[in-house]
Amino acid sequence: MERKCFLLHVKPERLQDYLAAHEVWPEMLAAMREAGLRNYSLFWRADGMIVGYLEGEDIAGALRRLGETEVNARWQAKMAEFFAAGSGDLEKGGPEWLEQYFHMD
Repeated sequence: MERKCFLLHVKPERLQDYLAAHEVWPEMLAAMREAGLRNYSLFWRADGMIVGYLEGEDIAGALRRLGETEVNARWQAKMAEFFAAGSGDLEKGGPEWLEQYFHMD
């Protein structure tokens, strides 16, 4: 199993709007699970930094499969306005991926 962590950057002046809009649709959650993602968490900081964590057997493959879905296209379009330039869409490399160097079970 892979574990991945990433950073995204929301426009600080849009952070509260982003948080209010980030009510993930049931069909998006289903598509994420079907693609192979699990234990997906997001954390925010007041300056607009978003930290994400997710797990899966093949995260790159799961993001590729998710990226092929219609619901993901709608979700990305809905959320795009909140992100700072160069951040956003997970499957297009918008986030800054962090390297894991320690894990405690």
